[in-house]
Amino acid sequence: MMPIILSALVMTVIVAVRYVIVSGAFAWATARVRPGHYAGLGRQIRMEVGWSLIASVIYGLPAGIIAWGWQQRGWTRIYSDPHAYPIWWMPVSLLLYLVLHDSWFYWTHRWMHRPAVFRAVHAIHHASRPPTAWAAMNFHPVEAAIVGLFIPALVFVVPIQAGVLAGVLMIMTVMGVTNHMGWEMFPRWLVHSPIGAWLITASHHQRHHEQYRCNYGLYFRIWDHLCHTDRGVSNP
Repeated sequence: MMPIILSALVMTVIVAVRYVIVSGAFAWATARVRPGHYAGLGRQIRMEVGWSLIASVIYGLPAGIIAWGWQQRGWTRIYSDPHAYPIWWMPVSLLLYLVLHDSWFYWTHRWMHRPAVFRAVHAIHHASRPPTAWAAMNFHPVEAAIVGLFIPALVFVVPIQAGVLAGVLMIMTVMGVTNHMGWEMFPRWLVHSPIGAWLITASHHQRHHEQYRCNYGLYFRIWDHLCHTDRGVSNP
């Protein structure tokens, strides 16, 4: 039993350290690019860090159990050999994971904006006003479980190469942080381009934190467009 416990603990530490490094790096960049942008938000940032570290446990423990199960028992559909499936499946599986995760996030996010659920769960995330680079995992434990357990569940169903899965997790982390920085790091021409019309960046997610009832997606604006909940971008 000890190896599985050790795996869970190690993965929890990895998730927490990854959060601190990535959020810290973009917070440092914010201080250089937008001096004073987070001025007066010290108390809010401490709250964001505290809830995010709790979320790291909720993300890390099942991830560690899955990692142990994959290596020791072959429980999951994660595979190591890039040639176990056709090479084209690697980019396809990456995109499929992102699309499925985005769909899950969109609909659960909309559900969490129901008044009773919002007050009980999602209000913690929206207490970040304005959001900062530390707010990406600033979730109530219930929300952290809803958001964070989808991909661990997906690895039991959809085959994915281990390196591609690492890529999915890195995209999830970086986009979660950059979407909450409170300023747009991508060039204006990209944000307002035909490609930008389908991708979520800080300009798009900032409007969600301003108006609440719109812009619910995580990676893509597909569901927001289809369900008429897209309210465009702000100018953070």
